[in-house]
Amino acid sequence: METHELQQQFFAHLRQNLPSHLSLVDELGELLDISPDSVYRRLRGEKPVTLSELKKICDHYHLSMDQLLHLNHETVLFHAPGLNSTSTDFLDYIKGGLGQLKYFNSFKKCEMSYLCKDIPLWHFYLFPEMAAFKTFFWSKTINNHPPLKDKLFSFAEFPFTDVFAIGQLMLEEYNRMPSIELWNLESIHSTINQISYYQEAGLFKSQKDCDLVIDSFVCMLDHLQLQAEKGCKFIPGASDVAYRQKQQFYVNELILGSNTILLQLDEKKVSLVTYSIFNYLVTTDDRFGHKSFENFNTLLSRSTLISGTGEKDRNRFFNSLRNRVLVLRK
Repeated sequence: METHELQQQFFAHLRQNLPSHLSLVDELGELLDISPDSVYRRLRGEKPVTLSELKKICDHYHLSMDQLLHLNHETVLFHAPGLNSTSTDFLDYIKGGLGQLKYFNSFKKCEMSYLCKDIPLWHFYLFPEMAAFKTFFWSKTINNHPPLKDKLFSFAEFPFTDVFAIGQLMLEEYNRMPSIELWNLESIHSTINQISYYQEAGLFKSQKDCDLVIDSFVCMLDHLQLQAEKGCKFIPGASDVAYRQKQQFYVNELILGSNTILLQLDEKKVSLVTYSIFNYLVTTDDRFGHKSFENFNTLLSRSTLISGTGEKDRNRFFNSLRNRVLVLRK
């Protein structure tokens, strides 16, 4: 392939990675500090892109040259948001998650497929008590946030209203995109273990605080069941006119998920894979995306749809989840 053809192919791929409302000419002009005419000459292949320009573009848009050149090895380029951050403040993390969801929704077509090993993060922000507990747990026990070192969980003392507000915004963004979620009976297991650990370690300030978290956990499951029944997403207490996008809720009782998120953004496939508990590696590699979607759809074909239909299976699934949570009551 000629150099100018490779260059045109490169920019065609880059255009696919941009939301449709953004102008590639304007974006490149600002990034490379060149005129629109200079951008057009590069897009048409009339003027070669320099190595320094190519590096700047790939760094900015997280592009892999080996993928663009169709090199057939099994290397995949991932972007790791927050990798260089030293912050232990969970508010910074959740703001990053909100920014990602907003970016996904900036595309005309945005569809999510979620293979759930655990409950998706934004669901914990449906109700304030569970949101506060999970924020406290992640901050103290996972991130070792220094101000919480010798603290016990108390909803009155640690409501984390600022984080809850961002979590509510994440829910709004999540509700704007249709999704397919594949759950398992073990998807709530880690949260049950976290509550149980805090009980046994005496990390709840009072039994009342523990009860508030358990009650909030049950309310969350009740809401998720109601969403599954209606087959769409909405904020608790919202009327039918406020219901948002379609939700397909599947259950597979044999396969444990991996917290993998797959997105179809216009014509582009984006894959997010967890690392370090709640961080994500992100790639737009077509080969990886195709393989991940293929495996996800294979699992769906062996799973049970419980949203909008399957009342018996839906009630059985959520009753089983609630029973596991209620065992936590002392």
